[in-house]
Amino acid sequence: MWWRRTRPGAAGRGPLVPAAGRGPLVPAPAFVLALVLLLAAALSAGCATDPPEPSPVPDRERVDGAGRPITLTVGVFGEFGFQEAGLYDTYMRLRPDVTVRQTSLSRNDVYYPQLLTHLTAGSGLADVQAVEVGNIAEVVATQAGRLDDLGSAPGVDKKTFLPWKWAQATTPDGRTLGLGTDIGPLALCYRKDHFAAAGLPTDRETVGRLWAGDWRKYEEVGRRFAERAPEGVAFTDSASGVLAAAVSGAPLRYYDARGELVVGTNPYVRAAWDLAADFARHGLTARLQQFTPDWDQAFARGAFASIACPAWMLAYIQDKSGPAARGRWDVAVAPRPGNWGGSFLVVPSAGRQRAEAARLAAWLTAPEQQAQLFARRGGFPSASAAYRLPQVADARHPYFGDAPTGPLFAAAARGVPLAPVGPKDGLVNQILSDIGMLQVDQTGRSPDSAWRAAMRAIDNALDR
Repeated sequence: MWWRRTRPGAAGRGPLVPAAGRGPLVPAPAFVLALVLLLAAALSAGCATDPPEPSPVPDRERVDGAGRPITLTVGVFGEFGFQEAGLYDTYMRLRPDVTVRQTSLSRNDVYYPQLLTHLTAGSGLADVQAVEVGNIAEVVATQAGRLDDLGSAPGVDKKTFLPWKWAQATTPDGRTLGLGTDIGPLALCYRKDHFAAAGLPTDRETVGRLWAGDWRKYEEVGRRFAERAPEGVAFTDSASGVLAAAVSGAPLRYYDARGELVVGTNPYVRAAWDLAADFARHGLTARLQQFTPDWDQAFARGAFASIACPAWMLAYIQDKSGPAARGRWDVAVAPRPGNWGGSFLVVPSAGRQRAEAARLAAWLTAPEQQAQLFARRGGFPSASAAYRLPQVADARHPYFGDAPTGPLFAAAARGVPLAPVGPKDGLVNQILSDIGMLQVDQTGRSPDSAWRAAMRAIDNALDR
């Protein structure tokens, strides 16, 4: 879930995070809680369905080894929404013999190193632990022997999850170590008033067709916009945002299927880099750095007309743009499907209540609970079976012109390619953005020079 960090895609909620999913990240800002609360009011959903009961538990397992009622702990970072949406309370009503307690650290760059330390030591762990998407490949590669296989746990059905999400937490020998929570399917959000002022269409279906199938078409629309742009309004916020969005839908990103770093030779990444650099060189960006105070203020001023928009960003836009922009923003399909953010739940093998922990993790990530979490907190489900439930299928967002956000993001999620996730995806993403593309966008550094600098920084950071 994005709101747990300041910039998804870095390893740790916040810039790279900065900070997902969606690496050494920077702390998530304090606006997060208010932001998430706003989303609950903004999302419109259908009738709620009764949550299914957790899988049956034999009587002998209803108490711990000392004959006491079971207490399960869940360790998370930032706002996962389980507690805020009342899911723990519901579980405890369904299972009165179980108490669920959550522990939380605000920053993934603090949480994740501690998780690795505790896994290595086999102590100090919660019964269920959260893992950010930028860290899941490293966890799968280095901690497989310390985590339980959840693929066959009671209540888990592989068919209910998106195939690419399931694969991210599955080992080469078929052990599934993490169950997916949220994801960040991609759309494009745009200001209808700015598009109209520049002579562009404003209807979301027509707008989506302008750039359908190719991120270069998005650039072409930007050049048309620039010819008649309102004074002081750029086409998009940042070149780094364009870079992240284009990479998010590539079938090969920073690592290959063998876990080898290929960022420097991968044509998909270089094409995304060149695209983003062209946005900067042709003056199509507001030259902002995402998740900074200047970026926040630019929303309030209406300083740009469009932005790559994962599902979690709707709440951010609403919060920072404010009531005055209600109905001015809308949501259209992205040029190509992509995913930006997300997390998982894992069960450490050192836990005392592993069977019960697996049942809780399975219940929290089941389609019905993911749909409730989307309706109440905005985390978009990774369980594709949730997309047919009314909380998702009927969801519209009144702030964004009553856009059908449930079906729109569900279609994007289904189209995301199955791409390898590497152990240091978040760190690589941060360097490309903050050391590389930011320099092109804000200082006019040549794209080739910035690329070489970013590659050197990646090699140094990974001790290559």
